[in-house]
Amino acid sequence: MARVAANQDASETERSHYVYVQHARMSSRKGKTILCEEITDYRFTPSAGETHEQLLKLDGRMLKNKKYVTYDKLLPSDENKPKNEEGDQNKAKDGKAPDADQDKRQKSDEKKDKKEKKDKDPAFDPDSDETIDRDLVENMRKNLIHDKSKDGINARLFPLTSKNQADYSFRMVGREHLNSRDVFHITFRPKKKDDFGWSGDAYIDTTAYQPVLVTTTMARKIPFAVRTLLGTNVPGLGFTVTYAPQADGVWFPVTFSTEFKIHVLYFFHRQVFLNAENREFEKTHVTSTIVGEAIPVESTDSKPQN
Repeated sequence: MARVAANQDASETERSHYVYVQHARMSSRKGKTILCEEITDYRFTPSAGETHEQLLKLDGRMLKNKKYVTYDKLLPSDENKPKNEEGDQNKAKDGKAPDADQDKRQKSDEKKDKKEKKDKDPAFDPDSDETIDRDLVENMRKNLIHDKSKDGINARLFPLTSKNQADYSFRMVGREHLNSRDVFHITFRPKKKDDFGWSGDAYIDTTAYQPVLVTTTMARKIPFAVRTLLGTNVPGLGFTVTYAPQADGVWFPVTFSTEFKIHVLYFFHRQVFLNAENREFEKTHVTSTIVGEAIPVESTDSKPQN
């Protein structure tokens, strides 16, 4: 596993030189009814510091008044909302809060802004409970596959890097054949029995010492006391990831999937589905080309004097 950790660390560094597109389908369902579903294409541009992501396409639909409403934009997030400049201007120079009339005008403007957003996007109604599933889908996708990751997967989900291996114990099950490769079958779980980490199976290529397939489940269930007092449970939470090498030998996660249930406050019950695929890999590079022969410029000082 030390070789696997070293290779994972090296792969994370090499992935910062790749640009790729992630195609994802995520949905929230109640029973067999799809309440909200979004299909997205993002372009990821990783770097040594952070990863830039660009939304290329969104096809969304949500159930509203027993009919599906389609949309092609994300809900406005807090970091994308413009600051209320008028509210800042209402403050007096001496630091006192705005008077009652100014506060009333500000609330009226906010109400007007909400109405304009609703008119522009029929699937966005900030005062309706029907946007809960859209919020759920977009926030879960952000947390699972858009959380400061160079490979389109939350880095905290899998304990194979040198940073994470120290907290886990591993056991060799045997050798198998998977995805046209000879692999070691290894199981893992947190060293501490009371740790809410991941347990699962890792299938490691016997030659490259890179993961071919990793599956996880929660190592522990949410305590009964928490489920009882808060009415919250997430049964069946787990993930499946497949990896494959690129032409230059760098291994990348190519598919990511999860399916689990959410129970909150005894009355909110949902099934969440996510399938993501990384594709259209392109290694970034810089090239320089000489387009013509350089001709020296004759200095005026070297010209013969008349």
